[in-house]
Amino acid sequence: MFAEPIVLLLIGMAVVVGGVLVLRFHAFVALLLGALIVAALTPSEALERYAGERGLSPDATASLVASSAGSRVAQGFGVTCGKIGIVIALAAIIGRALLESGAAERIVRSAVGVLGERRAPAGLVGSSFLLGIPVFFDTVFYLMIPLGKALSLRTGGNYLLYVLAIMTGATMAHSLVPPTPGPLFVASELQVDMGLMILGGGTLGLCTVAYGYCHACWAARRWEVPLRDTPDTSRAELETLSARADAELPSLWLSLLPVVLPVVLISGRTVYDSLAIESATWAPWIAGLGDKNVALTLAAAVSLGLLAARKCEGPGALASPVQAALQSGGVIILITAAGGAFGAVLQQTGISTRIAELSRAYEIGLLPLAFGCTVLVRTAQGSATVAMITATGIVSGLMDTATLGYHPLYVALAIGCGSKPFAWMNDSGFWVICRMSGLTESEGLRIVTPLSAGMGFFGFGLVLLAARWLPLV
Repeated sequence: MFAEPIVLLLIGMAVVVGGVLVLRFHAFVALLLGALIVAALTPSEALERYAGERGLSPDATASLVASSAGSRVAQGFGVTCGKIGIVIALAAIIGRALLESGAAERIVRSAVGVLGERRAPAGLVGSSFLLGIPVFFDTVFYLMIPLGKALSLRTGGNYLLYVLAIMTGATMAHSLVPPTPGPLFVASELQVDMGLMILGGGTLGLCTVAYGYCHACWAARRWEVPLRDTPDTSRAELETLSARADAELPSLWLSLLPVVLPVVLISGRTVYDSLAIESATWAPWIAGLGDKNVALTLAAAVSLGLLAARKCEGPGALASPVQAALQSGGVIILITAAGGAFGAVLQQTGISTRIAELSRAYEIGLLPLAFGCTVLVRTAQGSATVAMITATGIVSGLMDTATLGYHPLYVALAIGCGSKPFAWMNDSGFWVICRMSGLTESEGLRIVTPLSAGMGFFGFGLVLLAARWLPLV
C-alpha cells in the first residue's frame, strides 16, 4: 500500500503540517522528518522507474537504488542549498544594509511623495511584477520587503497589505513571463513563439495581478497583522531607523543602485543570450556579471559601501549588520533546503507519473489536464518551476496542433497558472514570505496560500475563456 505515490504524498504532508501546526516543531525539523519518512517508505522499484524517466546511466541507477533514505534526503538538501544558499545570504545582507543606511527609507519617502500613501501598495505591486520577470521570486521578495517595512512605519499601518502587494506582483511574473526559467522552458518545449509568450503571459499576468491586489486588499481588511520583530530586524530598530531626517538619508539614485544593479545584470545576460550574439570579447563578461550569485555579490558590496559611508565609523561598523543578516538568512536557507529535500524525495516516489496516468484514465481535456497536473505536482514538491517543467513533459506528448482548436500558447499559460496553487510548507517562497515578513505558519496558510491559489484559478478561468472566444488559429 505504501508504494502508492499518492499515499506517500499524503503521509509526507501529514507529517509536515502536523509537525508544524500540532506538535509545534520547528519548520526545519518537520520538513526533514517528513522527507526522511517518505524516503524510507519509497520502494526500490519506484527509484528504478524514477531513474529511467530521467535517463540515468545503469551505474547511477544502481547507486540511487542502493543509497539510504538519509543520503537521498541529504542530496536533495544539498542541491537546493546550492541553488539558493548564496543568493539568500547575499540578499539578506542587501536588505539589512538598505535598512540601516537609510536607503530603504529614502526609496519609500520618494515613492510616497510621487504616488501618495493611498496608491503606495499599487506601486509595490507594479514594481514587484517588473522585477519578477528577470529575477527569481525569492530574490525579489528579499530585496523589496525592507521597503514594505519602512513604508508601514512611514504610513502608520497597512503592513499586511504591503507584504501581499509585493508577493502578488512577483509571483505571477515568475510563472507567466519569460525570461524567467519556468515560462521560458514551457514556451520552448511547446513551440510557442517567445514574443507571443511574453505578450500573452504579460497580459494574463496583469489581469491576475489585478485580482490578486483586490484579494490582498480584502485580506488586509479582514486580518490585521502588525509589523513584528523578525530574525533580521526588530520593530524598535525600524522605528529608530525611520525617524531620521531627510538630510541624513542617502540620495535616491544611490539608494536604488543595490536593487537595480542585480536586475540589470541578470536581465541583461538573459537578453544577450536570447539574441544569440556571438562575441569572444563580451560573452565571458556578460555571462560572468549576469550570473545571479555574482550580480548579488556586487549589489551586496555596493549596499555595504553605502552603509559604511553613512555610518562613518570605518569597516568595523559593518560587522554587526552583516552578522545579523547572516543569522536570519541562515535559518531561511536551512528551512528552504529542507523543503527542497522533501520535494526531491516526493519526486522519487513517481508522483508525477501517477498523476499523468490518472489524468489519462479519466479522459480530462488538454487545458484542464495541463492545469491540473501542474497543480498536483506543485502541491506535491513545492517548486513552481519544477512543476511547470514536469507538467510540460506530461502534456507535450498529448498535443496535436492540427486538432487542438486553439493556439498552444493557451496550454503554456494554463501550465503557468497551475504553478500557483498551492503554496505551503514545502515551498521555499512560502517560508521566505513568512520568515521575512514575520507571519506565523498558520497565518501563511490562511492568507498567503489562498491568495496564491486564487490568482492561479482566476488566471486559468481567463485562459479557458480566451481559448474559446479568441483561439488565435
